[in-house]
Amino acid sequence: MMANAAQSNVTPMDPALLAKLTGGLGDGKKLAKIGAEIGQIYSNFLPDIFHSETGIAIGVDYLGCESGLMTDLVQKLGKDFAVADCSLRNWAPNFLLATGTAFIMALMERMLGAAPDTIMEPEVRALSHIELDLASLVMGRIGEVLRSSVNAPGGFEPTIDPPFNGNGKTIFEEAISAQFGLLIRLKVEIGKVASEFAMVIPQRTLLKTAIVAPKPSAQALKKQEEWMEMISEQVKRSQVTLEAKIRLQSLTLRTISRLVAGDVIPFRDIRQDDICVEVSANGANMYNCEFGRAGDKYTVRVKNNVSTDDEILRHLMG
Repeated sequence: MMANAAQSNVTPMDPALLAKLTGGLGDGKKLAKIGAEIGQIYSNFLPDIFHSETGIAIGVDYLGCESGLMTDLVQKLGKDFAVADCSLRNWAPNFLLATGTAFIMALMERMLGAAPDTIMEPEVRALSHIELDLASLVMGRIGEVLRSSVNAPGGFEPTIDPPFNGNGKTIFEEAISAQFGLLIRLKVEIGKVASEFAMVIPQRTLLKTAIVAPKPSAQALKKQEEWMEMISEQVKRSQVTLEAKIRLQSLTLRTISRLVAGDVIPFRDIRQDDICVEVSANGANMYNCEFGRAGDKYTVRVKNNVSTDDEILRHLMG
């Protein structure tokens, strides 16, 4: 009984102290140095790599870093970011990369031909499926710079899961719940739009890592056409939900208020074989169509485009 009493009086060790003693938490000065080294590498190398692959100029500057539990750091990213679960063999089994949604929206506009000075700060919102596909490619470039600068043994490529909007949930939540990490923030500018890149990396990993400037390679400096083809393929694979709207005959408010189950409202068009249907996606009208039937399925047949090809793409991207 005395042994049990002694055990119950033992005070659990502070998690931060335990992490420091076991190499999972560094001092502020050391962490600041690591964050600044990584930030400088991105500032020096990412704009050149990005421009060589896309033909689009960006600016990258280091903003700072913050220490804390990884789950808390991920939550601080919030809805303004798209986040991806990542791993790099022989270096870190779980870390996260993030890119500001404003940057992805502005980049999409630039790739669709908009001039840099015409792109304004977008309204904060969740990214569409197509924009998340673009975010995945951007994070691939961010991950390549990180892989080159940490020089992980074996030369493996980072694994980057499909990104999710900031209100989503990381699959690493349980694995990183007790780990201390470092949140590294970088400012990224494209035209007039300023946004951020960020990464959340376990301190246990960083404290054992030698940060080195990456060496240019033929693989890193791909042609602009190749990158654009990748974007095109991502867009082609993306699913878009279409909506069809058919106008009905005008009725008075008195008639509408008295409608009951079984009542019939005719289509507005007098000719029943030429009923006009407006097809839209993401709230934007794209085609005028004819309503019809094929076998036991109702269909619409495209008559003409409401928008140009470029306008349709812009609507779908958003």
